[in-house]
Amino acid sequence: MQYLINEFLRILVKISLKGYFNKIVIEGKENIPKNTPILLVANHQNALIDPLLLATHTGLKPSFLTRASVFKKSFVAKLLNFIHMLPVYRVRDGFSTIQQNQTTFDQTYEVLRGNGTVIIFAEGSHSLIRNLRPLSKGFTRIAFGLKEKYPEVTPVILPVALDYSAHKRSGSIARVTIGKVIPVDMPSAKSGLLTKSVQVALKNLVVEIPNEDYDQQLENLIAHQVDVSSREDVELFLKTGQVPNPVKEASGFTNKLMKIFNFPLYWLWLMKKPGVKDPVFSSTWKFLIGFALAPAYYLVLLWLAISSPLGSWALAFLIMALVTVIVNKNPQE
Repeated sequence: MQYLINEFLRILVKISLKGYFNKIVIEGKENIPKNTPILLVANHQNALIDPLLLATHTGLKPSFLTRASVFKKSFVAKLLNFIHMLPVYRVRDGFSTIQQNQTTFDQTYEVLRGNGTVIIFAEGSHSLIRNLRPLSKGFTRIAFGLKEKYPEVTPVILPVALDYSAHKRSGSIARVTIGKVIPVDMPSAKSGLLTKSVQVALKNLVVEIPNEDYDQQLENLIAHQVDVSSREDVELFLKTGQVPNPVKEASGFTNKLMKIFNFPLYWLWLMKKPGVKDPVFSSTWKFLIGFALAPAYYLVLLWLAISSPLGSWALAFLIMALVTVIVNKNPQE
């Protein structure tokens, strides 16, 4: 039953993500190995959107390591465990909690032993800045801990980059770039070498905008219609000034239409927005509002179209609400 519910949710989330984004690009899917324990190590720029994309667009059925603070309420903890999320305790959660990580590690060992996938956002936190930050060593501890407990199991590290044309906006581009696997074929004494290898691999996948004059360079990239979700295009422009695949400038007009025809959902976001202290969670809340409440809104419009004097008007409004979601497009930021 749990499997069927998770599969149903996965399909719903995938459809919703395709509605939320104007375009989702998946590159390097052929690099995903089969019948192999995978530690998927990714950068982290867009809160809950990152794991949802990886869970629905890679063909994998992963478990996730996430910060323990979100597991504080028992109901939430049960829900997160149900969808294969596992808590990681950090120093900021209190030194006494660190030892609880061993239970989580033991659970990941069992997932990996069955040729499953565990996703780790190894930067340790999220950020809207288009740069790769230093990786923590948690994934190496899991990799070598697995080999110590089950010597016959040989895991691999799969580096994956997540990039966005506009982190906080719907109707934008999301890009998932999957790199080549890195075998864990060294002794645990060389864990630093493994961390460095993964850092280099991810750095070659993630969009990198130099920290020096970051805002000015980002503004220049957008002004020249460079696809800021594409590492190759950004790197080429910064080196040569060339723009091989210019992104058509979006006026945001379709986004305004979507807000009009989906106003109840947009109004809920406007009510929630002041309480969103961290802008990284903007897309997360917009997506969750749509995922949870859009079906009810569309069903109400359908009911009005069938059973009320507003019939033809409600049907037209419903059609426009759906069409504007599909064609919704926002400029890069």
